[in-house]
Amino acid sequence: MFSQRIDRVRAAMADADVDVVMLSVGPDLPWLIGYEAMALERLTMLVVPAGGPAELIIPAFEVPRVVEQPDVFSIRGWTETENPVALVAERARGARRAAIGDHTWSRFLVALQHELSTTSWIDAGQVVGALRAIKEPGEIERLQAAASGVDRVATALQSGEIELIGRTEAEVSAELGRRILAEGHAVVNFAIVAAGENAASPHHHAGSRVIKPNEVVLCDFGGTTAEPEGEPGYCSDITRCVYTGEPPTEFVEAYAALQDAQALAVNAAVVGASAESVDGVARQRLADAGLDQWFIHRLGHGIGVEAHEDPYLVEGNATPLAAGNAFSIEPGFYMPERWGARIEDIVVATDDGPLALNKVSHNLAVVGN
Repeated sequence: MFSQRIDRVRAAMADADVDVVMLSVGPDLPWLIGYEAMALERLTMLVVPAGGPAELIIPAFEVPRVVEQPDVFSIRGWTETENPVALVAERARGARRAAIGDHTWSRFLVALQHELSTTSWIDAGQVVGALRAIKEPGEIERLQAAASGVDRVATALQSGEIELIGRTEAEVSAELGRRILAEGHAVVNFAIVAAGENAASPHHHAGSRVIKPNEVVLCDFGGTTAEPEGEPGYCSDITRCVYTGEPPTEFVEAYAALQDAQALAVNAAVVGASAESVDGVARQRLADAGLDQWFIHRLGHGIGVEAHEDPYLVEGNATPLAAGNAFSIEPGFYMPERWGARIEDIVVATDDGPLALNKVSHNLAVVGN
């Protein structure tokens, strides 16, 4: 798997006229070689030259954490008295054009630019990110497993199994997190719980606010799956809303329009459709219901080894969807000091049409009454 990905990176380098790719912390390394670097002040860098073997430059005491794959890359551990920037620069010397990982600490980029003063630089997202955006069949299977896990958590939420009334948002968030881990995730990436007026804040931080009867509770949660050592985990992300009592007619009508918008956008996410056109489908349905002014974020983001990655479904992105793109479809409306709602699924564009990975009900669940 990893040797094939290195080959794909080299082919993309040729297309982009790039002589060397350098990847540090962030999602590119685990995707490409199965190793996730710690975000240390010490430099870790995978150097992939166009015409030579890949080499991982890494602090010597971190070498035991690497699953060695001699047919994919070699390892050079550096000691505390060595200059790792010089080691990386030595391997990239003479490169006309370099691509560097977009999570690389700026201090290392500045130092490398000083060492390689004749080299021009681009974001490695133009090389590696474009490859990561097209999911392989095995990656789609792992995304499906991740989605199924959080679906089971969402089902418990909708059924009333997860108690809401009388508990703080933080307490419910913690329970969602425990359940995410129990469903095969290694890490909880987020567990947003936003009650009542707090649901008008899309990225609300769950706090001491106590959930009361007769209000909406928006829950957006996901994590990264546990995988065998040396293999990257894949992310989940789902949003569902419940109401702790009988919802008022105004909210029911707004939620019905939101549900329509989400379904229409999923159906529009076909191979060849532009990313912005899918966003536009959802936005138009909410506009028809007089809710467009309250839809204040893009429709969706790509997902894979990273919770947010290419492609982004947003006005201005005319890139056509390709088979293998995986992304969220998550329209919402947010009325300050009143309430908000969002429905989110992970969807994969396929040659047979859009494949929604999340299967749990999109209906507004009523609990606690």
